[in-house]
Amino acid sequence: MFELAWPWLLAALPLPLLAAWLLPRGRTGSGSALRLPHPGLVLDTASQPAPVPRLRRWLALAAWLLLVVAAARPQWLGPPEDVARTGRDLLLAVDTSGSMSIEDMQLGSTTVPTPRFNVIQAIGADFVERRKGDRVGLILFGSRAYLLVPLTFDLGTVARQLHESAIGLAGRETAIGDAVGLAVKRLRDRPENQRVLVLLTDGVNNAGELDPRKATELAGANHVRIYTIGIGAEAMRVDSLFGSRIVNPSEDLDEAMLQAMAEQTGGRYFRARNSGELAGIYAAIDQLEPAADKADSLRPVQELYWPPLALSLLAGGFALVLPGFRLRGLQAGP
Repeated sequence: MFELAWPWLLAALPLPLLAAWLLPRGRTGSGSALRLPHPGLVLDTASQPAPVPRLRRWLALAAWLLLVVAAARPQWLGPPEDVARTGRDLLLAVDTSGSMSIEDMQLGSTTVPTPRFNVIQAIGADFVERRKGDRVGLILFGSRAYLLVPLTFDLGTVARQLHESAIGLAGRETAIGDAVGLAVKRLRDRPENQRVLVLLTDGVNNAGELDPRKATELAGANHVRIYTIGIGAEAMRVDSLFGSRIVNPSEDLDEAMLQAMAEQTGGRYFRARNSGELAGIYAAIDQLEPAADKADSLRPVQELYWPPLALSLLAGGFALVLPGFRLRGLQAGP
């Protein structure tokens, strides 16, 4: 589609007519000859009409019109094209320690007790697949931390690997500090404002080589925002030979540490006691760290100012080189 970027400049088109109407006309001489220093060379200005030749006038007018059109920036707009915007570089670190097998949560509307890890798998996979336009990776941590899936746009692979993971795959203990340190190592070379870590755990750091406080300092120094999620119910009925009793299956959860990690890195701490709260947490993270919007589009623009500009210069050049007077002849002798 053709359009002018600055159509208001077309208002300058009548300026030469206004100038010709408002400015006083110059007086022209008659019956005179201009003698040049070269002997015998005489230019007769009396033999040509006083007004500017008609051809020169039309060339000057065309040069002005083309110049104004070029200044208005004619453009050709192509059809809209989808543009992949740069999203987040997001790592999901999931605890696979032995305590993740505790059946104190429910999935969906069912009342059947479900292991914590199964709930994370189901809801976490949906969260991953919604991150269109982001690079997402997966870290599993237990006694040690492992990068299972590096940062990738292939969200289906990340979700599938999370589904196929198992409790104890990285060990039965909990190395939270190592998980954060590994995430910082993988994110520190990414653009500064896009580094995000979402860490899910149900316990306290009791393994690994890196202290969580030191890992948090590294994350802050490398501008990695950490969103921590504490998993597990606060009340659970346990049956025994002496009857049933209510216990707190999340008594080992170190909420103070998780909250400090989030606050010191510009993230937030969340508490997920059931699958509904976990789904709401993922929705909140989607709001805090919006994914790239694939609906944005761009129309390619081809600038077309140069053809009228070139024609304007050509017309103006011809107008300048046209003879404004006629050569009468050379006179021999002194």
